[in-house]
Amino acid sequence: MGRYLKAKCRLCRREGTKLFIKGARCNTEKCAFTKRPNPPGMRKGMMSKPSYYAMQLREKQKVKRFYGMLEKQFRRFFALAVRNKGVTGKVLLQLLERRLDNVVYRSLLANSRTQARQIIRHGFVFTKGKRVDIPSYFVSESQEIEIRPTEKMAKLIRANVENAQKERSVPTWMQVDHDNLKIKIVRFPEKDDIGVSIDEQLIVELYSK
Repeated sequence: MGRYLKAKCRLCRREGTKLFIKGARCNTEKCAFTKRPNPPGMRKGMMSKPSYYAMQLREKQKVKRFYGMLEKQFRRFFALAVRNKGVTGKVLLQLLERRLDNVVYRSLLANSRTQARQIIRHGFVFTKGKRVDIPSYFVSESQEIEIRPTEKMAKLIRANVENAQKERSVPTWMQVDHDNLKIKIVRFPEKDDIGVSIDEQLIVELYSK
């Protein structure tokens, strides 16, 4: 899968909100968005009122970047949401939250989704006794996930948990045993569990044109 290799803090500034791409750094005074909340290349007050299309595009870009995805993959997720039963926007957000890399991040075992993908790619994540090294893998209801790290990685993960507990908490749709590095999916996530303001209908309208 392709990756975004340019300056990531510019993405938060462009979307006008913190996307927590760099994990714990985003909650410190070093955060670029805190220092300069205006979009890259623009001075404060220079932006004109956006058109409705611009609002749709920015909402799509915000969600796509929040989950660390590129356009081709995000469009594939939207196509999956359209094919599933239910309200398309709600299903899309549910699919994004059910990604394995997001689950590892939400469980506080990683300080960012990028680090969660590294943990998965290096083969430390198991479910049903089998190794899963695909970050976009969908978790299911009642599914159990276990992290089996090396000693060095275990120290990093436990440090992540200690630091993350100061800033965020585990969502109610999962149960996490931080001592044994185990996660259980209690139910499917809802929009209120995301913690970021998202107008998914704007994304549906954009892709439905």
